[in-house]
This record gives sequence, structure tokens and C-alpha cells, in this order.
Amino acid sequence: MVGLTTSMRRGRWRFFRHDAGQEAGPPPSVYLLLFVASQLLGLWSVAALDAKVMWPANAVLLAAVLQLSRYKALGVLVGCALINLVSNVIRGDAAVIAVTNVAFNMTQVIVATLLIRRFCGAALDMRRPKRLLRFALIAAAPSVAFTTLLAGLVAVVVSGPPLESLGFRMRHLFDMELLAMMIVTPTLLLVARSHRFRSDAQARPAEFVLLMVLVTAAVVWAFGQNQAPILFMILPPLILLAFRLSPPWTAGAVLWVTVIAVGATVTGHGPVTLTRLQPDPVLDTVPTVMRQMSVLHLFLLTLVVTALPITTLSTERRRLMTRLGVRTEAALAAVKRAETADQAKSRFLAMMSHEMRTPLTGVTGYADLLARRPGLDDEGRRQVEAIKQCGEAMLRLIEDLLEVSHGGAEVALKPTDIPALIEEAVAPSREWANVRGLDFTVSIAPEAQGAVWTDGRRLRQILHHLSANAVKFTGLGGVRVVADRRGDHLRVQIHDTGCGMTDEVLCGVFSLFQQADATTSRAHQGAGVGLALAKSHVDRLGGTISVESAPGMGTTFTVEIPAEPVEIVQSDAPQPLEARRMRILVVDDHPLNRNLMRVMLEAADCDTAEACDGAEAVEAVAAGAFDLVLMDVRMPVMDGIAATRAIRSLAGPAADVAVLAVTAEAMPEDAARCLAAGMDGHLAKPITQAALYAAIDAALAAASDRRDDAQAA
Repeated sequence: MVGLTTSMRRGRWRFFRHDAGQEAGPPPSVYLLLFVASQLLGLWSVAALDAKVMWPANAVLLAAVLQLSRYKALGVLVGCALINLVSNVIRGDAAVIAVTNVAFNMTQVIVATLLIRRFCGAALDMRRPKRLLRFALIAAAPSVAFTTLLAGLVAVVVSGPPLESLGFRMRHLFDMELLAMMIVTPTLLLVARSHRFRSDAQARPAEFVLLMVLVTAAVVWAFGQNQAPILFMILPPLILLAFRLSPPWTAGAVLWVTVIAVGATVTGHGPVTLTRLQPDPVLDTVPTVMRQMSVLHLFLLTLVVTALPITTLSTERRRLMTRLGVRTEAALAAVKRAETADQAKSRFLAMMSHEMRTPLTGVTGYADLLARRPGLDDEGRRQVEAIKQCGEAMLRLIEDLLEVSHGGAEVALKPTDIPALIEEAVAPSREWANVRGLDFTVSIAPEAQGAVWTDGRRLRQILHHLSANAVKFTGLGGVRVVADRRGDHLRVQIHDTGCGMTDEVLCGVFSLFQQADATTSRAHQGAGVGLALAKSHVDRLGGTISVESAPGMGTTFTVEIPAEPVEIVQSDAPQPLEARRMRILVVDDHPLNRNLMRVMLEAADCDTAEACDGAEAVEAVAAGAFDLVLMDVRMPVMDGIAATRAIRSLAGPAADVAVLAVTAEAMPEDAARCLAAGMDGHLAKPITQAALYAAIDAALAAASDRRDDAQAA
């Protein structure tokens, strides 16, 4: 496929353009008229100066063959050959010379065409500087050099002129025809494809006229006198024009400069006539103007190789800038779509979190209440515990998926008691191990005792997932958790005697949704997010996690995170909730949730009142004295955020009431939003009685600190 594409791009050894190619440019009659004009120019040059100063006929024919379709190009080729033959006869050439001249001209066009089709593409496109360079070096120069050598050989065979004179004439012929091909052919090709450059020119019509006038004035000034060699004055305005105009106009300007320069030179004007010619008896028969033409040819060739590459480079730059702008707009649109999709995902996650936590609140909450009811027989207690475990497992799965999808909040470092955190993190795994008859031990080295500076939430989830994974894949033996210190780093290892992992499984062990056995007959449950989430938390804490395992030899996960030891300042313990007689307002739009929290609070001997939305909550707080408000966030009429702000704007002591968010809005940013609105704590649903009591204690302490700070200020 690559070879085919390259072949199509480079072209083949062919003469006519492909039949499927799109025609552009003038009709065949225009090319014929231009060829006739070139022949008349040659006849006039020979008659007036006894020498040819410019030969654009082959360049015109080459442009026609490159642009026209097969039969039109063939017709122009035959017609031009006949016109050339007639011109030679009119000029008085001998029959052999007349036919040979036509053959050489046609050969030059054929060779150039074949080289262009092969190395410059089936349809020569001058929009790239490298294509112009390839045209000059690979097609124009070789074809002109080839026919020049043939002409020299024929001249040697027919007339045998002196080698010095022959060399000069061959060089003059080469310069004259190559210059014409470098100026006329690109100009006609660019004009034929001018529709491709409509958006490339930066100059407005007035500026275009001014630039053309400026170039014309410079050329007329330089070639209208013969006192000073000021040819360099033409370059600045021409370069400026090349930067501001499209390639067709630039090529046309070069052609216009050529016409003026050649016309002035052949009539004896311009700096070229100042050229000092060394006496040469061999060249005495050569007209003076013909000997001076080499300087003009070199000057015009300099204009071509300066102006045309500049205009193509400038056009290419503008095209790339336009393409960059389009791609930038596309990239910005893609970013906007991605941001919109991310926002939609976040809204979806928040909605799903809320909708799934709401029924789980009833499942786990009432199961927790039933588990505390006295007189429950063993079978009933076992069934209630099964409900609690299923609800907790569902909650953990929801939280894991939300955490993975959301990416997690920023790291929140604070003093964390390591022994307490480890026991809390592995407690569910220890219970599961006991049910399965496995040993589960926790060993904390003396140097790892106490508190450290870390993100307790993330570390807790790391240890929970690793210990749960160890119990899940262990059928016999047990699990051992070992914690110790290595300098300022805490290291925790979780060993199990389970089935182990192969090297293939180890390679993707921390990949999201990766499972050791993903078949329909797999023996272990799980969504494959625990280890990926643990790895994410370790990375966010700046630590490392590694695994060693072999089939049948068990597995060891090693977690090492930065954790500097800190001292926890003991504060006065809050008064137990059961010892208070508090009045609490329960605000929730779901009657099931209000009833659940009422039952839990009545067990602590609290007086409760209820509100269905935020507006009722504000009215209740303003009318009665409450010690605490349990505020849901997503509610009709007025949400919990707006209600809390309204409460804080009340007059009197009611504005200082403690407010605890009890909500299914469980994202980290949701908690931050609640605290920013003036709430004193955040408790995510589903809730248990112990979690509710602990959150109330924390909220009351936070409210007390808030009041103290307000009084101190």
C-alpha cells in the first residue's frame, strides 16, 4: 500500500496526463497563439539583431502538454510542430536544419514532460517550494542540456565551427531556453491553477496596484538608463510583492520584469549594456547584444530563484497557519466536547450516587436497627447480618466505582492514629476470614505505633482493598498484615497463602477492571477495581506499591508511603450523646429516611422534629430552639445548601444552630460545598446508628469551635 501510494504521488514514465485529471487553465487555442507569438518574437530577433535573445516557445508548449488532456495536448503538440516548421522555412533555414530544429524543440518538450511526470507528479503543482526546485533541477535543466548537446553535435557534423564560438553559442542557447522554461512554464502553470491561490494573497486591490507600480517603476528606472549598474534596486520591491501576493501574481510580475528588461536591453538601454566585453577574434561574428545577454540571463535567473521560492514559501506558511487555525479550532471544539462530556459524567455520577445511596440508607439503616433489637433469635440475627453485609458490600462497590471514575479529591494530610486506622480498615476482612475459617493476624511494630501525618481516608481504602483481596483469594491458611517503619516512611505488608498469580496476571494486576479469571466459570467475585484504586491512592500519597507472587505460593503486597510521626493533642472528650437531652430537627424529603433517623435518635433519648424541605427547615429553626439540624442536600422547594445559608442569615441564636449534612451527595467536593455553605459536618448515606452518633458529636464540637471563633473575633 505504501509503495502504491508513493507511485501515485511521484507519477510514472508517462507523457500525457491521466484521463481522470481535472483540466484547468486556458483552452488549446490560447497556447497555440502564445506559441505563434513566441515564433514571431524569434523571427523579429533574428531579423533585427541577427541573434535570438529569448526563446519562450518550448516553455509555452511544455505548459500546454502538462495542463491539457491527452487528445488536446497531442493536437497542440502537432500544431506547434507545424508552426515551428513554417517559421523556420520563413526564416530561410535549409530543409535539414528546419526539420532538425523542430525535432530538437519537440525532443526538449517530450523529455521535460516525461521527467516531470515521473519525478514531479502526474500534474505538476507549484504550490510547494520543493516542487519548484524539483522541476528546475530534475526536469528543466536536464532536458535543455540534452537538446543543447544534440544541437552542438549536429553543428559540429554539419558546419564544424570553431570550438570557442560553438561553446559560447551552446552556453547562450542553454541559458536562453532554460531561463524561458524557468519563467514562462511556472507562470502559465500557476495562472492555470490560480483558483487554488484565491485565499493566499494578503494584499488588497489598492495594495496590489501599488506593488505592481512600485516594481514597474524600479524596473523602468534601472533599465531606462545606462549610466549606473543599479539592477539590485529591482529586488526589494519584487521581494515585497512576493511576500504579499499569491504565486500566480508573483510569477506574472517576474514575467513582466523580464519583458521590460529584455526589451530595454535589445534596444541598447539598461545596465546590461555597460558590460565590458573582452576582445575575442573568435567571437567577432557574434552580435554584441548576444554576448551581453548572458549577464541579463543571469540577472533574470536570479530574480526567478529569489521571487518564486519566496512566494511559494510565504503561501505555504499562510496555508499552514490556516490549517493550524482550523485544527486548533477543531481541538478546542474537541476539548469543549470532552469538558461537556466530563460534566455530564460528573452529573451522572452524582445522580447515580444519590439515587443508589437513598435505598441503601433504608437497607443498611434498618438492618442496623434490627441487629440491635433485643430478643432476636440466632437465625434472625444471622439473616439481619447477611442483609447488612450485602448492603455494605454494595456500598463499597458503589464508592469504589465512583472513586475510580471521579479521580479522587486532593490529598488531605492530617494526624492519623496508625493502629486504630489499620484495625478499622481490615475489620471487614477479618470478619470475612473468620467466616471462611482462615487465620487473620495484624502485627504492628513498636516503631509504627502512634500517629503519623498522612491522608487517613486514602490509607484506609488502600489497606481495606488489599486485605479484602488477600482473603478473597485464600482458601487455606490465612492472611497476615505487618506494619513497620523505614525512616520517615510507613511500610505495610499483606501476606496471604492463597493461590498466587502467574507472570501474565502480575503484568496487569493494577489495571482497572482486570481480573485474574474473567471467564463465566470464575470462582471469585469482584469488579476488578480494588487494586487499581489502591494503586491510585498510593501514587497520590507519593508512595510505592509492589507485589510478589507465584502460583500456589501465595502473594505479598508491600505498600510504602511517606508518613512522618506526629503527636496528637488530646482534647476534652465530648459528652456522650446518650447523656444529653437534645432537640434535633430532621430535614429530608424522603419519609423513609426521616423515620429511620427518628428511630435512631429516639434510641439516644433525643426529641425530634421533621421537615420535608429546606423552606420548612428555615421556618422551623426560626420558630423553635434546636440544638442540631440534620440537613439533607437534594430536596424540592429549597435544597439543603440554600436552607443552611438562610439559617445562617437569621437573627439571634437560631443562626448559630449546629447543622450536619446527612446526604447521598457523597463526593469530596460535595462535602466541601456543604462546609462552605456553613454546615458543621458531613455524613454520607447510607448511615448506621454508630456513624450517625459519631458524626453528631463531631458536628457539635465543630459548631462550638465556630461560636468560640466568632466571639473571639
